[in-house]
Amino acid sequence: MQDLIPVNIAIGDRTYRVRIDSKDEEKVRRLNKLINDQIIDFKTRFAGKDMQDYIAMVLLWFVTEQQSNHAGGDNTQVSTQLEALEALLDNHLEP
Repeated sequence: MQDLIPVNIAIGDRTYRVRIDSKDEEKVRRLNKLINDQIIDFKTRFAGKDMQDYIAMVLLWFVTEQQSNHAGGDNTQVSTQLEALEALLDNHLEP
């Protein structure tokens, strides 16, 4: 079984106790900070909303960022791999 550790994660004005794999702790804490920083940013840009609105806005922002990075990253990675493969083939086919 994986080595799960309990971690307190604060999102907005609530704290959640979750169990995560110990190797993921740094990543989870970094993402937690990113989420809370984005909540603060939205609070300053869009005053007068409640915490649920800010969390929903951050959720939408985060998913949009992930989708954009994932789509762009895949194309770039595939292009790089195809160029490397083409170079290998060129080297092998040259007399």
